Amino acid sequence: MKTVTIYTDGACSGNPGPGGWGAILSYGGVEKELSGGEASTTNNRMELTAVICALSQLKQPCIVELYSDSKYVIDALNLGWAKSWQANGWRKGDKKPALNPDLWQRLLELAQIHELHCHWVKGHAGHPKNSRCDELAVAESRKFQK
Repeated sequence: MKTVTIYTDGACSGNPGPGGWGAILSYGGVEKELSGGEASTTNNRMELTAVICALSQLKQPCIVELYSDSKYVIDALNLGWAKSWQANGWRKGDKKPALNPDLWQRLLELAQIHELHCHWVKGHAGHPKNSRCDELAVAESRKFQK
């Protein structure tokens, strides 16, 4: 299988508010940047959307090295929280509804196609690819600000 490296970030001005996401896919020395946004969303929805949109670009099963500064995304995948929420009818351990089940459902479907290795990176700490994803996400969120 091919190994693809993906960096993602989400941004939101207000929470909820106008938001954006950015992603960089790297394979074989070639990079592709993706970005998008919504007029009214949350930071966590943008973080999830970045990962979903990046994984959706892959045309075949791949080994994916995913880098994100979102503990919400990385921990929910690495620690199995998202799968538990799904198994419990999108309820968390405290019986409260899990947030963003629509996006988690799609992300878990994509994660089954690929061999996903998730890595947390500290945000705004000078990591070039993470910083670029942040720039893309913020630029998208600004398109929706009044």
